[in-house]
Amino acid sequence: PEESFSDDPLRMMRAARFAAQLDFEVAPEVVAAMTEMADRIEIVSAERVRDELNKLLLSAHPRKGLGLLVDTGLAAHVLPELPALRLESDEHHRHKDVYEHSLTVLDQAIDLEEDGPDLVLRLAALLHDIGKPRTRRFEKDGRVSFHHHEVVGAKMTKKRMTALKYSNELVKDVSRLVELHLRFHGYGTGEWTDSAVRRYVRDAGPLLSRLHKLTRSDCTTRNKRKASALSRAYDGLEERIAQLQEQEELDSIRPDLDGNQIQEILEIKPGPAVGQAYKFLLELRLENGPMEYEQAVAALKEWWAARD
Repeated sequence: PEESFSDDPLRMMRAARFAAQLDFEVAPEVVAAMTEMADRIEIVSAERVRDELNKLLLSAHPRKGLGLLVDTGLAAHVLPELPALRLESDEHHRHKDVYEHSLTVLDQAIDLEEDGPDLVLRLAALLHDIGKPRTRRFEKDGRVSFHHHEVVGAKMTKKRMTALKYSNELVKDVSRLVELHLRFHGYGTGEWTDSAVRRYVRDAGPLLSRLHKLTRSDCTTRNKRKASALSRAYDGLEERIAQLQEQEELDSIRPDLDGNQIQEILEIKPGPAVGQAYKFLLELRLENGPMEYEQAVAALKEWWAARD
């Protein structure tokens, strides 16, 4: 293996990929060579590393290949955010193993796929918590918090995927899912208002179906009652979305007046004021749902008069 890996260090990642695709154990001497020579992967181009990582992630058993990358030290060079999830814990600060949790979320997301392997969903599942090490705080009551880890994680995801030469579209989609993965929990267990449902759909945009899957996959608790309650709550949200979509065409939420109408009603020319008026009407639409033309005109005029 040393000779083979010396010829082309990418073969070390390929070994992990084959383990993931074919579900076999890699021979001990190969694992030893991978561990010994892990830093040699640095000479391989980002594009080749990315392509091999994609093949691994889209395989039948990605968890197996990823575990091998982490155990041999290869991940520390190609995806360092993954081994960093192995947060040390002591007897006073017990908390969920973020690394194992992330691999379980990946497994559960794969189980929810409907049309074959989905690279965007799998990357988002794997990376959704990478902001936790940087945001970890030990609270006075002994709890561990990770405030805003989804925002930090989205930035880290963007940076890592850009370094691996992923397309702009893929970077944007995966980092957006990482940013939104906690949104569902932000509303608590109370009844969702129509306004909250509209904003959830608007912010997810074309990623809504994947966000559903990622949010459901993110529940790895062994407490069956808690897991069941979360699942029911999300069922309820999906039903609400379906009802509102039928009534309001949520997929394409726009203000009740367009830019031309705004200019005509306010007797103004194109400029920043039109954009501000459009934004005001969009907020109104998200908050209250569709309005009749006369109502929208009255609201716009009232907002315009209050600006002076």
